[in-house]
This record gives sequence, C-alpha cells and structure tokens, in this order.
Amino acid sequence: MKPDRIKNWPSRERPRERLGGEGPERLTDAELLAIVLRVGRGTFKTGVPGETALALARSLLSDFRGLHGLDRADIRDLLKVAGLSIAKVSQINAAFELGKRLRTNAARPRSFDSASAVAVYLQPRLAGARDEVAVALLLDGQNHLLEEKMIGEGTPTQATVYVRRVVEAALRASAAAIVLAPNHPSGKPDPSPEDDKTTRDLDRAATTIGLVLIDHVIVGGTSHYSYADSGRLQELREAQET
Repeated sequence: MKPDRIKNWPSRERPRERLGGEGPERLTDAELLAIVLRVGRGTFKTGVPGETALALARSLLSDFRGLHGLDRADIRDLLKVAGLSIAKVSQINAAFELGKRLRTNAARPRSFDSASAVAVYLQPRLAGARDEVAVALLLDGQNHLLEEKMIGEGTPTQATVYVRRVVEAALRASAAAIVLAPNHPSGKPDPSPEDDKTTRDLDRAATTIGLVLIDHVIVGGTSHYSYADSGRLQELREAQET
C-alpha cells in the first residue's frame, strides 16, 4: 500500500469525498484544484514519483501566485510543469472558463443602459484576460442584448478593433445600437489615443448606416472608463463637426 496516494487516505480526508459530504465551499483552493486535476479515467499520475494531485495543486498555486495568476498563465508555461499534460491544462482552463461564464450569466442585466451594467457583465471575463480583447454588444431599440461578438484580440498592450467587423456583425443581428467594450490587461482603464481613434471611426461608421454607438466602455481590473459618462464621446463628435 502506498499511503501517500489520495485513494489510500481516510475517506474523510479525500478532497472528492469531502466535496460530496461537506460541499465545495468547505474545500480549499488547492483541494478543489486537485479534484479538477484528477478528473478522468484511471488513477491520476503527476509524472513526479510520490507526488499526489493535492501536492501538485498546492505547488501550482504557489508558483503562479494563486488562482488569479493560474488563470492568467500562458499555456506554454503550464506545460513546463512536471506532471501537467495538455489534457490536464485543458481541464484547468475549462474549469476557469465555466466559472467566468456562470458569473457573467448571473450578472447579465435586462437592459444595457449604463456603463456600469456593461462593466459588471463583462468584468468576470475581460478583467482576467492576459491580452487585450474587444467585445461588441449588439442591442435592440430598448438596449436589450441581441448578441455579443468578440471583435478584436491582440497583444497585452494593444488590440486591433476592426470597425467594419463591428458594423457587419450589427447588421447581421439587425441591431439598433452598439456598445464597444475592450479590456486593458494592465488594470488601468484610462483611454489611449488609439481608443479615441477607434471611437471616432466607429461612431462615424455607425451613424452613416443608422446605428447608434451608445458607449465605448474600457474594462480594467476592478474599474472601468465610459466615453459616454465622461463626456468624451460627445467631445469627439463635436470635434468631427467642426
């Protein structure tokens, strides 16, 4: 018998059995992660003799500085960890994504009529992204969500937002209005000159075909910047008219 293997532990100490008996809320981050790592057929093998899934989970959380760091970790860095296969890395990423989607769906407002509603809805997904991405919310005349599209994906410092792709997506969805929502991986939502240009170009293109750009909301870590609320959207419109 190998006492260090989880299946040989007393049942009251095994993470999976504890989850069933006590509920997931009672487990530590490492115990929950260990369960994710052991999902699948057969006995989990870390690739390191004598190491359990729980020991590997604790090591991952330490090396990547907690769940947030593990979520943002590049897949190439995870695959360098002894005992992590592409299948296990995929399970970790899937678990994080499911959690984000649950939070996003729970936060979905009935109407996107404010920047705060946009930020609350998208922050669970965008705030943890390693690279810049841009989401277009396509709305009807009452600002209800018809569809959302991932429009741009870029580097950690700049996303390329294609105005034509936003407009085409809005037309296909028969949208009446648009909200553009990129993230800033730095956590600071302050607008850049590139953000200003994107706002001007998108507003001009939308107006030409009868669409309304309601707002350009930049999502930071725990904060956001609204072009509409700050008055910057109106300033850019007035500058184009002069």
